[in-house]
Amino acid sequence: MPKMKTKSSCKKRFKVTATGKVKTGQAGKRHGMIKRTNKFIRTARGTTMLSAPDEKIVKGMMPYAR
Repeated sequence: MPKMKTKSSCKKRFKVTATGKVKTGQAGKRHGMIKRTNKFIRTARGTTMLSAPDEKIVKGMMPYAR
């Protein structure tokens, strides 16, 4: 059997941690910061983990991610 392909968009956006959780960049930080509260901007730094239902979708597109 040939190898399954990983979805290119998932390759660029997600990483799978050693425990199997999916890590991604925080949403809502690209533009429009002037309307966001300082609290939102502060808490949206760095990365975040996907919820279980979203994680299931992403893992389906990344067949070789553990």
